[in-house]
Amino acid sequence: MTASTTHTKKILAGTVGNTLEWYDFAVYGYLAPIIAQQFFPSSSPTVSLISTFGVFAAGFLMRPIGSLLLGHIADKAGRSKALLLSVALMAIPTTLIAFLPTFDSIGIAAPILLTVLRLLQGLSVGGEYTGSSVYLYEIANKERRCFIVSWALVGAVFGVLLGSGVAAIATSLLPADDLATWGWRVPFAFGLLVGLTGFMIRSGNKAEETDQPPSPHDPVSVPVGEVVRNHRPALLRTIACNVLNGVGFYLTFVYLTTYLVAYSKLTESKALSINTGVMIVFMILVPAVGFLADKTNRRILLLIGSGGVAVLGLPMFWLLHHHDTVMVVLGQLGLAIVLAFFFAPLMATMIAQFPRSVRVTGYSIGYNIPLALFGGTAPLVATYLIDKTHLQLAPAFYLIAAGILTFIVIWYMPDTEDIGD
Repeated sequence: MTASTTHTKKILAGTVGNTLEWYDFAVYGYLAPIIAQQFFPSSSPTVSLISTFGVFAAGFLMRPIGSLLLGHIADKAGRSKALLLSVALMAIPTTLIAFLPTFDSIGIAAPILLTVLRLLQGLSVGGEYTGSSVYLYEIANKERRCFIVSWALVGAVFGVLLGSGVAAIATSLLPADDLATWGWRVPFAFGLLVGLTGFMIRSGNKAEETDQPPSPHDPVSVPVGEVVRNHRPALLRTIACNVLNGVGFYLTFVYLTTYLVAYSKLTESKALSINTGVMIVFMILVPAVGFLADKTNRRILLLIGSGGVAVLGLPMFWLLHHHDTVMVVLGQLGLAIVLAFFFAPLMATMIAQFPRSVRVTGYSIGYNIPLALFGGTAPLVATYLIDKTHLQLAPAFYLIAAGILTFIVIWYMPDTEDIGD
């Protein structure tokens, strides 16, 4: 096996878990109305309450906990062990959902079991993206780090597209009755194939020196304590910068589909088609901008991205509200382009602030706290702002505020060479 093939395999190992993670995210979201009928019948207030809190806990509450657990394992026992555990925590529950009895079969136990499985997936979500990003960072040559690390995000976006595609095929090929009784299970069962592929790639990936835990004489016994005590400025910068990460991604690629239907009066199919096309462009742009960041300057591109959001947020939302579909496409595409300039160098820049002994823990906490607080709540905040201000462009101001905050943090961020190399 050539060195190039080995390196490509390592990149796949670092990327595939994100594909599985976001595949499940897309499938669950796309099939949510059908799943609600099977597990959370509206006639039962208790079950509806469990549904509400279960989805919340699995999607966001467990992310910081997963970051602590898997970050600790990665920093103490090695990156490969944490990555294998992460993909297992996502693949096994995803597959079990495909065979889970419904409310009609076992009653209240059905939504409880589904909630437990989503909680386990939440642990994986908290550590997968950041753990794989650090892994890619450490296997990359120093002059190619932004490009290599950007593939973690490519894997995530591809997972969303794959999940949406599989769910769309299932819903289009099967009659409604078949889809409700057994067809919804097929996309989750397909997750087993994705999970096994990821597990085989990662388990067959031989650990090299950069994949090993810190040396035995390393004084760090509890990575999270070391981060809080001695790397607080880096942690706070990471949290602040990832506010735009959460708000930008969830508004642009999750909330906008609903926004285009509710306020731009597009059909759901057209809004989904626009979103899918823009995500494909975004997925292509991210590694291209990552390559550019390695050749130029990370900070400049981060400033272009965050500043672009601050300056163009309102004009882009105005385009989204336009009656011409072409203008709507340009609006979402414009947001995707400026966000690509921000996202591509962000991961490597934030990871570089932490020494190797606490790198996964520091980056994971700094990423997952703002994603839990600002990412998942972004659609809710956007809806609330429109309701209270009666201004349909109100979500743009939330996005602009996140862009300004991040721009200021990056502007004053000290020049840091990669730590621990």
